[in-house]
Amino acid sequence: MQNATLRKFTHREDGSLTVLGLFMIVTFLIIGGLGLDVMSALSTRTKLQVAADAAAHAALMARSLEMSEDDSKDLGMAMVYAALPQSKYGNLIEKGDIQFGKWDSSTQLFTVLAGSDDAVLVNTQQIAARKNPLGTFFLRVINMNSMDVISQSVFETYVPTCFREGFVAQDVVDVQSNNNYDSGFCIHSNTHVEVNNGNSFCGAIVSMPDERDLVVPNSDESSNPCLTQASRDGAYRLKVFQQIDEIINNVTDPTSKFFRTAYVDINPLSGAPTVVPVAKNDKLHDVWVSGAIHTRTCNASNQTLSLQANQTLTKGVIVTNCQVSLGAGSQLIDVIIVSTNENADSINGAAGVVLGLDDNCTPGGGAQLVTKGGVKFPADLQIYGGQIIAAKDILFESRANGIEGVSMVAGGRIDGTSLMNMGFCGGAGMENNFAPEYHRMAT
Repeated sequence: MQNATLRKFTHREDGSLTVLGLFMIVTFLIIGGLGLDVMSALSTRTKLQVAADAAAHAALMARSLEMSEDDSKDLGMAMVYAALPQSKYGNLIEKGDIQFGKWDSSTQLFTVLAGSDDAVLVNTQQIAARKNPLGTFFLRVINMNSMDVISQSVFETYVPTCFREGFVAQDVVDVQSNNNYDSGFCIHSNTHVEVNNGNSFCGAIVSMPDERDLVVPNSDESSNPCLTQASRDGAYRLKVFQQIDEIINNVTDPTSKFFRTAYVDINPLSGAPTVVPVAKNDKLHDVWVSGAIHTRTCNASNQTLSLQANQTLTKGVIVTNCQVSLGAGSQLIDVIIVSTNENADSINGAAGVVLGLDDNCTPGGGAQLVTKGGVKFPADLQIYGGQIIAAKDILFESRANGIEGVSMVAGGRIDGTSLMNMGFCGGAGMENNFAPEYHRMAT
């Protein structure tokens, strides 16, 4: 009887689903717990990533404003702890987690380089080594009580294509007919662009906030080859105009990023640049000293500092509040002119002015004009590796054919007429231009 009862018990199947259910419940708890912990880790990583991005952007901006590396790192750390308080999240970031250097976009590699303001790498971390790892929930059942979570951000400094070579204006850019813009050349307006007929834009860029605002005769783009392909939406904050005062005030300071060692020599005895005052009745080319800074102060805004016709100035800087007038056929090579004059034609010239050296885009040989007013040139303007920055309008007339490597940036409008040939150097030979620094996330 006992054996029969035992045999019967061992062959019973009722209750087997209960056992299976227990296994399934445990399995679901593990899977659900793993999902909960993974979601917690992903949420934390997102917070760390946002904090790292904010820190990287702030630190690189600070470096571009010439703050020290230590102060820039302090600012970056402050950005992290403003978002994720240290009292709650622990030691998320230390100074060693912020490194300045260079970013190679082709290899996706960051190289630490002390003193650099080209790029920054930032790590934010919740890790066991810092006693602030992310705690787990259900994973504790497998003796996994915490997880390390790390986020990394790299920001880099760059110059947008339109600011390297091209026309950029806050107001309208208006170019007339029969002009050729080589591949890579950029025309940008923060308002809109106006063109006439017979222009070629093959490979060029024509941008404005809304490309539908492009003005062409009869709204027909077919008379301008490649204009349709070149047109696109885009807008820039023209930071360069915030820098005009900085450029003017610091172009003579050897410790400033706006100082150009290719243009100004340092006197070995004094350790400072040579400064040459230019008197009212001086002829500029007669008192010119190569490698020196030349200053002239006028008592009225309509008084003029002139360069006589067919004269060439090589290597140096001019700082003035006068109107500057360049004579017919005059040329500037490795010369910077900065002017606080606010007249509409604060820098002007006669026909045939040449800015820079016609050297087929080789390094050096450029010229830069920076003014708080406007710039106006008549026919036959030639520019080779040169730059014009004007807080107001930039106006130039027809047959500006000898242009190869040019950057014009206007706080007002840019008006160019007909028969222009705008060559493209790809940035070569324009290394002494004043480029506005923008920052973007690299990775």
